[in-house]
Amino acid sequence: MDLLSIDSLTDEQIAAILQRSSQFLKDNREGRRAELLPGRIVFNLFYENSTRTAMSFATATHRLGASAVSLSVEHSSVKKGETLEDTARTLNAMRPDAVVIRHRENGAPAAVALIMEAPVINAGDGTNEHPTQALLDAATIQNHFGRFEGLKVAICGDIRHSRVARSNAKLLPRLGADVRLAGPPELMPDGIPRLSVDEAIEGADVVMMLRVQRERLEQELGDEPGEYLARYGLTQARLGSAKSHSVVMHPGPMNRGVEIDPRVADDPERSLITLQVELGVAVRMACLEMLVGSPV
Repeated sequence: MDLLSIDSLTDEQIAAILQRSSQFLKDNREGRRAELLPGRIVFNLFYENSTRTAMSFATATHRLGASAVSLSVEHSSVKKGETLEDTARTLNAMRPDAVVIRHRENGAPAAVALIMEAPVINAGDGTNEHPTQALLDAATIQNHFGRFEGLKVAICGDIRHSRVARSNAKLLPRLGADVRLAGPPELMPDGIPRLSVDEAIEGADVVMMLRVQRERLEQELGDEPGEYLARYGLTQARLGSAKSHSVVMHPGPMNRGVEIDPRVADDPERSLITLQVELGVAVRMACLEMLVGSPV
């Protein structure tokens, strides 16, 4: 089994991952090591820069008692012109137990999965999907609210180019949440109901902001950072229209003062951003256990 998309998972598997990640979160906080995958080897192939996802998968692998081996793309044969498929054939011959891949091209993990005999996990491909991010976002919401039914989740920002938004838009409605997508008109996909950011946030239980790349900010929107924050970002005033118990999320990395006011990002009562990172390790532990070890 590969984990390439939210659609790769059944409802039962999603429930199992969320349940298992809750236990792993508790174990990690209490300093208990889960030596569940001793002797296993997980290859990490990151063709794009990453802090949270790369370190999270490496940490999850070690906490399960397995070994994480990272390919330094900058110093690999990729720089000599080796194709992705040939890299996959080479790595397959080394017999890893799982492969985690992030790539700038849509569908690259699926292409690797056709070659690899080991399970392949999509750690983000182009503008397509980022399934483990959506799973950790769901785990964060469940940890805080204890439910999904009846919750209104506003996802705001560069929806057109966001693999995080795409995976969350698949997962959260399956769990019972009402998802609203909003952002600058230039950064919204075709076929999505046009809501303003203010309309999406009004009455929301969860407000998830997405990073906007600075080159798009300047080239496609013609905005300065402060202008974008005022028009589309999460300010304290804009968050005031959400429910009084609402929480704030962001997959990172954040552009402070662009898509989110630093005071909102650091609000100890409402920000779940650090919890997202913590649950990222727990969720990826659950995914690796499901794919590599005994079924959860």
